[in-house]
Amino acid sequence: MSIAIIVEGKNDKSRLKRVIDESVLILCTFGTPSSITLEDLRKKVGHKQVYLFTDNDASGKKIRFLLRDTFPDSEQLYTRKGYAGVEGTPEEYLIQQLEKAGLDEYIKYPSTEPAPE
Repeated sequence: MSIAIIVEGKNDKSRLKRVIDESVLILCTFGTPSSITLEDLRKKVGHKQVYLFTDNDASGKKIRFLLRDTFPDSEQLYTRKGYAGVEGTPEEYLIQQLEKAGLDEYIKYPSTEPAPE
C-alpha cells in the first residue's frame, strides 16, 4: 500500500519527516486550500491511501472539513489539544498516532542504542 499524508504547512511536514519513512508522500495545504490547491493535491495523491493530519484548532478543523470533502475515504490522524499543532507535537505522540492508524511499517523509531562514549 502506498500512502500520502496531508498536513497544513512545511513545519508540520518537517516534523513528520523525522518519524516517518521517506517513501511516504507528505503534502501541505499551506493554509486553507483553494479549489485549485485541492485539485492539485488530488492529482499528486493519485491512487494512494490518504491520511489527514491537521492541527486541533479552528483553522485545522476547517481545513480537515475541506479535505474530507475532496478525499472522502481518507483516514483521520489527530494531535492533542494543547499542543502547538502538528509541528509542536512531541515525536512520541506522533508515533502513537501513526501506530493507531496502522502505519507501523512506515514509522522511523528513534534509536534505543546508547550513544557511543
